Amino acid sequence: MGLQDLGNMRTNKMIKHCLLAGVAGLALIPPYIIAAEGGSTEPKTEAPFHIDHEYTFGEVVKQSMFGDVYSQPENWQELSISNFFSEGWDKPWVSPPTGGGGAPRQGWLNAYEGVFYRLSLGVFGWKHHSNNTDSYSGNLVTFTPINSRFEVKTEIPVSSNSEATNFGDFRIQARFLLSESRNFTQTFNLDFRTPTGSAINGDDVASIIPQYQFWANWWKGLVVRGGTGFTIPYAGEISKAGARSTFDANFSVGYYMTPHDMTPFGDMVWYLATNLNQAIDNRADGGDTAVTLSPGFRTHLGMDWYMLGTVEVPVTNSEYDYQVLFSFMKVY
Repeated sequence: MGLQDLGNMRTNKMIKHCLLAGVAGLALIPPYIIAAEGGSTEPKTEAPFHIDHEYTFGEVVKQSMFGDVYSQPENWQELSISNFFSEGWDKPWVSPPTGGGGAPRQGWLNAYEGVFYRLSLGVFGWKHHSNNTDSYSGNLVTFTPINSRFEVKTEIPVSSNSEATNFGDFRIQARFLLSESRNFTQTFNLDFRTPTGSAINGDDVASIIPQYQFWANWWKGLVVRGGTGFTIPYAGEISKAGARSTFDANFSVGYYMTPHDMTPFGDMVWYLATNLNQAIDNRADGGDTAVTLSPGFRTHLGMDWYMLGTVEVPVTNSEYDYQVLFSFMKVY
């Protein structure tokens, strides 16, 4: 057996690790509710709630996490920054109606969200490096609304390169809805990255990541989203992992082509995501500015399953040539 065969066996082994992690993560998605992001017409079994009802804290959480939040969009109410501390905290989250142009509020790979969801997705990544080596990643991402103003996002990653395959840095994000109207939504998010991975894979870094995000749809199927924030590493193997404090920005534009029920091409959207990371310290080697372009798509396959994909291409000097990201997602 030659060196090339040994290399192929190692690569295949890494791919299997990441795929198994993604499949295992999707298997954890709760099967007890079937609903659709952006207003499904599929029948529901439980009784809908009423927005004028007085809820206990437990009822708000239970309804937001497990209730029928899709079949009656009229229960959704606009929220503003001016009443951030007084409105929405005692009401269950309701999936909002489509934007003023008719586009649904949905997530895209490599784009800032800017809105709330209730879903889980498994993401597989393949990154090609200029030195003819590849690295792989798997990630289980879950969005869990708690009430109309607050939800939690978690990420359980796996990283693999030519040296090792390890669990990555677990991340938990507190997400706050600043305001939401029919056409425009704003959120403030506070992401905590924990050093549960290995520096060999670029992990083992603790950092805090505050972000402002927005989502907008004023005209037909055109959606504009993005935001700004900072990544601030403060503990772990910062130098070894190559972590730096950065200013981060995202701007993404997409257009929806098809209606929700036109499966397996429902809610078909094509988009372009642009990401900027500008280093603001010198704690590690590497370029000071990183800009990437990520053309991508998303489509509704049916039964509230979605398929997403994108190719991330660096515009500035980078340690890798390109990265392919692919995902299956379940809305519930």
